[in-house]
Amino acid sequence: MAVPVEILLGEQTRLGDAEGMENSGAVWPGETFRSFFLEHYTRLAGVVFRIVGDYSLAEDLAIEAFWRLYRQPYGGHDRFNPSGWAYRTATRLAIDQLRAKARRGRYEQEAGPSLVARPGPDPLGDVLAAERRTQVSKVLALLRPGQAQILILRASGFSYQELAEVLGVKRGSIGTRLIRAEATFRKEYLRLYGNKEDL
Repeated sequence: MAVPVEILLGEQTRLGDAEGMENSGAVWPGETFRSFFLEHYTRLAGVVFRIVGDYSLAEDLAIEAFWRLYRQPYGGHDRFNPSGWAYRTATRLAIDQLRAKARRGRYEQEAGPSLVARPGPDPLGDVLAAERRTQVSKVLALLRPGQAQILILRASGFSYQELAEVLGVKRGSIGTRLIRAEATFRKEYLRLYGNKEDL
């Protein structure tokens, strides 16, 4: 599928304030944003996919994160880390999507039996993998956003240095944050599913 970067760049939007950024009124130069987008899109969509489990939804959320980034003031200064901002925004959008899906599921359960179409017979491995993804997604939705982000990004192959840049923290604190996030995940997983062998 072609990456729709032209959609993002089709309109030169005046940029506004967000997350404490000063409004400089500057826009991203088209080629700069295009290069940034093409460099990070595939990996960002992959990170989001690990959270939501649906690649088309992951692409939509990645595009939304890039659109929000594009609307931020273009900073040629050291304070703004666009890749960190994009990954942080995308993981938050994905976690919000999980929470909305969980709420929607509760509402549907309360309203009556689910009318979701049942899939045809699948191999046992696919069923177990889907169940496992669902369990992990539910547990991630219960964690604080920062904990869920660090676990997802680490599972996506991010180094400690990359994690520090994305999360905007010192590299030395990443190990402690990971250990705490893993412990919280393990505790919540065992509370919900009780099977220590699956961890």
